[in-house]
Order: sequence, then structure tokens, then C-alpha cells
Amino acid sequence: MRWADAGSGALLDSEAHRAELAAESARLLGFFDEPEGVARFGWRDADGDIDPGRPLALYGVARLVHCFGVAHLLGHPDAGGWAEDGVRLLLDRFADADAAGFVEAIGSGGAVIASERTAYGHAFALLAGATAGQAGIPGARELQRRAMTAIDALLWRDDVGAAVDAVASSGRVLERYRGQNANMHLTEAFLAAYELDGNGEWLNRAQRLAERLVLRTLDRYDARVPEHYTADWQVDADYGRDTPLDPFRPYGTMPGHAVEWARLLLNIVAHTNDDGALLTAAQRLYAGAIRDGRTQIGAGLAYTVDIDGSIVSDARMHWVAAEALSATVWLARTTGEPAYADHYSEFWKDITTHFVDSRGGSWWHELDAQNEPASTTWEGKPDLYHAYQAVLMARLTRPSGVAAAARDGAIRSATPNSRTERDS
Repeated sequence: MRWADAGSGALLDSEAHRAELAAESARLLGFFDEPEGVARFGWRDADGDIDPGRPLALYGVARLVHCFGVAHLLGHPDAGGWAEDGVRLLLDRFADADAAGFVEAIGSGGAVIASERTAYGHAFALLAGATAGQAGIPGARELQRRAMTAIDALLWRDDVGAAVDAVASSGRVLERYRGQNANMHLTEAFLAAYELDGNGEWLNRAQRLAERLVLRTLDRYDARVPEHYTADWQVDADYGRDTPLDPFRPYGTMPGHAVEWARLLLNIVAHTNDDGALLTAAQRLYAGAIRDGRTQIGAGLAYTVDIDGSIVSDARMHWVAAEALSATVWLARTTGEPAYADHYSEFWKDITTHFVDSRGGSWWHELDAQNEPASTTWEGKPDLYHAYQAVLMARLTRPSGVAAAARDGAIRSATPNSRTERDS
């Protein structure tokens, strides 16, 4: 796969911008510097303080383990210990001693609040295990093994090439709903597992998910990604109509997931050298997201649009802006088309102007249609994963997940004289 400069004079190739990105990645990590131990993994409010009334969620802890593992690989002096704390938390408190997998949520005192096994949570547990494995974090292999065992035994349906969303510890499927969101994150986790050990089964599963959830629907839904499905995997376009702002299952389709899939498709291409249908699909998804979600007023992209493209929610989520930024990097580097580099500059301006909270730390997780901080869907600032990955992907020297890139010295440093700069 081509992986080259974004174009003459592009911000993406600027040494000064590289330094800006490195400073932002350090600033984002700094928001999670305190408190010590497992308390570090709690839900953070807008000021960065832990909310003791909020449970610890499997996906949230695992996302932080992934980020801290990457930071350790990049030389952060404390992040390895943070990642190890998170791995131990997952293995000691979330892992079920009597059944496969991890519970979904625990209280601050350790009591199990939600015992179901979800594809969403286990996708991030697998991602955390793969990243921690690349970083040499103690317990990483056990974390990955437990996550993969549960996915295989409880959630994955090989005859379909996708996972069900939630099961009881016994394996009983808990609902008829099937969704693309959890399976999209399984795609990322499978790619990370493949980048860890080279097992072709993980790459094959990522390809099967891309085929089912993107390629099959691309033409019918005009480059939009259907979010919701029935038990027999038929698109359910009416699902969520009464809960249009749900943080995980909102009504309609999501431009943010279209650009996220664009990045994942190109990550698959990087490992298969099959840049025909997948590259075309990535470009079409990205173009469709810009068409549907970009407006003159709001930063980033709108949260949700109907199946016909009309805007349902014009809220702006930080994760959508982060994924849009990442997708432009991958498309700019793989195609060399200057329009993507121009879009990158536009999205970065959106982020630094509206999403970055330079006073309170981290990024505002939600903005309203006038670009003012809001909390209709998301409260506080619990997430590091999307923003941190975005500012690292803009510094990649080759196409891969950020953990593999950090392991292999393929993330450009802020200065031109480092090993990664010289080797790029």
C-alpha cells in the first residue's frame, strides 16, 4: 500500500505540526495522571475528577489499558505501571472465575453491577490484551486469552461472520437486537491481535466483518453504514426512533462510524494488499460522511442522520471529530490526493478551536449545534481512546494500528533527529 507525504505544503507533513501533535498527546495523557491505582480508571467529570457514583465499565477500563500500553511503548515513564494496574483490575475484578469472559460493569466497591457478556466490552478487552502484549505488560497474554475464549465460546457466530451483542454467562442470547457498532470494534480488535501474533484467522474475521457490515450495504444505502439489525441480520431502519440520542444505539446512521470504517478498511488493505473494493469503499464512506454530516456551523460532523441522509441530531461528539481526523490521515497517505490533506487541516482547526479544553484538560466530549459544550448524550470526559489515537495516527510512518506502530518505531517523534524520523 502507498504510504507517502500528504502533499506539498500540507499541515500533515509539517514538522511544527508534528510537535503540536506530540504536545497534545502528552496533554491528553496528563488528564489521567491522577489518582493512583485502580481509581485512575473511574469515570471522570468535566474537571477530571473521578465520579465515585459511576460504575467501572469493562469497555472504559480496557480502552485506558490500550492507551496506557501505547504510551508505555512510546516511552512514557509511568504508563507501563498504569497499564499493569488496568490489566490486573480486569483479571481480578472483571473476569468471572466460574464462567467465560468478563462482566460488563462493577461498582466502586467491586460488586458486580452488570454480569452480561457483551461483544462491545469484549472487543475492547481483546484490544487491551493485544496492546498490552505488544508492550510487554504482565498479565497481557492471559487477558487476551480470556477475551478471545469468551468471544469464541459465547459471542461469535461463525456461520454469520459476526457477533451477537449480549449474552448471559451461560451463553444464552439476551436480545434479538444485532448491531454493527460492537462488530466494528471487534474488527479493530481482530486487526490488533493479528498485528501482535500474525495469526491469519484474526485478519480473516476482520475481512468477513467488513464484507457483511460495509460492502454488502454500500450501494443500497448510498455509502451509509446501517447501525441496527434484526436477529436474522436484516437492517432495522426504525430501531431507536424513540431514543435518538442514545450513546451506543442512536436512531439512524452515524457519519462518525462511516469514517471510522474507512480507516479500518484501509488497515485491512495494508495487510492484504487488496486495494480494490476496500479502498473504493473507504473513499465512498468518507465522501458520504462529509456529504451528510458536514455543515457550515457545527464543528466536525453531525452525530446522526436518517437512512436517507437528513440530519437527526446535529450535536457534535469529540469521538466523531477524532475519527474524521484519523480517516483523513489514512486517505491522504494512501491516495496522495490533496483534498484529504485539506480536510485534515479543516478538522484539526475544528478540534483545536472547539473541542480542546485548554483550561480544564482533555477534549469536550460533546458540543451542541452552536459548538458550545453540552452533555445531552455524554457527561464528563471519561474517554482517552479516540482523541489519543487520532493525534498518534497523524504521526504514523506506515499503515498499522497505533500499538504495532509504537512497538516498531513507526510513529514520528516531534523532532527530526530521532530514530523514527530518520527511518521514515
